[in-house]
Amino acid sequence: MPNDNTLLTACLVAAGVGQIALVIASMWIPAALDFRGQLARLRPILRELFWTYAGYIWLTNLCFGLLSALAPGWLTDGSPLAAVVSGYIFLYWAARVTIQFAGFDRSDMPVGRKYRLAEAALVSLFVFLTVTYGWTAVANLRALAS
Repeated sequence: MPNDNTLLTACLVAAGVGQIALVIASMWIPAALDFRGQLARLRPILRELFWTYAGYIWLTNLCFGLLSALAPGWLTDGSPLAAVVSGYIFLYWAARVTIQFAGFDRSDMPVGRKYRLAEAALVSLFVFLTVTYGWTAVANLRALAS
């Protein structure tokens, strides 16, 4: 049963802590990227839509983080629900990594060492999350197949 895998459980807890840290750190992103000034140029409906999407992403990351940090066993119990949820979280982060490399126009990124370090830390976290939840999904699917 995947629940017995201490390394996987430790990675899930670390993933949870990482996502909670991401949620906390994301509170500074609007100021760092001048959201207020940039979004003021948009029509009100687009500005509201942006904030709605940002809120959903923030809440999703928080929920994934809390689930992983506080109840990793729920994600590794080999049940169909654990397989589906861990598979969904894997796809969520895999999409984020793909967008990072295939979709972002980096030509307008802020310059400076702190921004490069922040981007490297974020991308490393996103890759770690993708690998961890992919591993969890596969472990659950293997448990279901046995």
